[in-house]
Amino acid sequence: MKLSGPSRRLSIFVGEADQYRQAPLHHEIVVRAKAAGLAGVSVFRGIEGFGATSRIHAAGILARPDDLPLIVVIVDAAEKIDAFLPQLDELIGEGLVIIDDVDVITYVGRSLQGARRHWWGHSK
Repeated sequence: MKLSGPSRRLSIFVGEADQYRQAPLHHEIVVRAKAAGLAGVSVFRGIEGFGATSRIHAAGILARPDDLPLIVVIVDAAEKIDAFLPQLDELIGEGLVIIDDVDVITYVGRSLQGARRHWWGHSK
């Protein structure tokens, strides 16, 4: 999907241990974003952080490595992001959601096959 120009970014801050119906919450958000036809989604794992509880979550010997902070980032047209927001009301019991307007630049020119060759260093 080609996306350029004014868009909206949805950043959802959750914990790695957060669940939705016995499944990882971040995965459920990804699945629903795909089903909603959003342009793309990425999940980023933090190495340290704290939220509303003020309890520090960190990677390390004395920390719980299974409850690190995660950020789910979705970028698409404003109307598509806005239409997706009601799903978060159902999914998120505790977390932080940030919505900001962004300018998107999509670089095109390589075929998907060429991009795979470039990324992996060989063709599959």
